[in-house]
Amino acid sequence: MQYTMAMLNVRIPDDLKKQLDQLSRQQRRPASDLVRDSLRRYIAVEQLKAIRKMTSPLAEAQGFITDDDIFEAIS
Repeated sequence: MQYTMAMLNVRIPDDLKKQLDQLSRQQRRPASDLVRDSLRRYIAVEQLKAIRKMTSPLAEAQGFITDDDIFEAIS
């Protein structure tokens, strides 16, 4: 799969940059890969939060109030 890449400049505090560089060395991965992976995870979590917020009223109307309610129904 081939895709294009865009460049994004982000300012981060020096201490965060040092932590990123240290992790990059430890994992032997480029810092840009770590940042991309982190951004992907953050976006996925935010999208799931939005879905949950939209579906929450319907779920509650069906009696699903907690995660345990859902796990119990599907187990």
